[in-house]
Amino acid sequence: MSAGQEQPCRALAGLLDILNLEPLELNLFRGFTPQVGWRRVYGGQVLGQALVAAGRTVAEARSIHSLHGDFLLAGDPSHPILYEVERTRDGGSFTTRRVKAIQHGQAIFTMSVSFHKDEEGYEHALTMPDVPPPEALPSVKELMAQLIDTLPENMRSYWQRENPIELRPVDVSRYLSRDPQRPVQQHIWLKANGPLPDDARLHQCVLAYASDFTLLDTALIGHGKLLFDTDIQLASLDHAVWFHRAFRVDDWLLYAQDSPNASGARGFCRGSFFTRDGRLVASTAQEGLIRKRQTAFLIK
Repeated sequence: MSAGQEQPCRALAGLLDILNLEPLELNLFRGFTPQVGWRRVYGGQVLGQALVAAGRTVAEARSIHSLHGDFLLAGDPSHPILYEVERTRDGGSFTTRRVKAIQHGQAIFTMSVSFHKDEEGYEHALTMPDVPPPEALPSVKELMAQLIDTLPENMRSYWQRENPIELRPVDVSRYLSRDPQRPVQQHIWLKANGPLPDDARLHQCVLAYASDFTLLDTALIGHGKLLFDTDIQLASLDHAVWFHRAFRVDDWLLYAQDSPNASGARGFCRGSFFTRDGRLVASTAQEGLIRKRQTAFLIK
């Protein structure tokens, strides 16, 4: 890091540390979870670590273009996670890997990852929504100063923690209103909470980590609910990311999200990541459990 360059926050340094998996054997890696009091491992952490494991077995000349993961069991934060990589195919243009995350002798997550050799082709992309720039929106610290006395304890506790990803919602009234008539969509600016190395794959892994933060929460908007509510059970069931163009996740990205369907105690959500200048750089999709609870409990 050059003299005078901004130092990363401790939470971001911690994220980079957990993404730096420990190699145990050929195609086998070990990852750890920060001890922050959560009951289960955050899904985005497993996504990011599994992506790192896959990338460790592929030549750097090929970039990640898609991942498709299935969450099978809740992760245990008190134990390390083993990532076993299967080298499915090494083709002329595409490389395919399958990753299995294991805890206590059981698979808790599986992922297929595809890498592609860069090549030219046709170009078109979705237009970025017209929203205020991140500089025109309050930071989480500024929001906390304004709203601290109006938020439930578990929500207040979460937002007061240092986060490796800085988030700036375009419309904060979504967190304060229980109006079920809102459009089932949200727009959030986000970026790494500090500078990152010039490593394209690392930026993709950090984006995968961040892509799980608010996506499933989008399905709750049309029902006047929040992910912090204690009378619902939320869990990611599957998650997909497609990387379209190069980007840096330590500069602001707009995460435009919507939920076209909820049924059968499941919500389906989609997301698009745009750079400041309007380039579509990644797309996401996720289905998750949104089950009504009979008895409320405190989320930590």
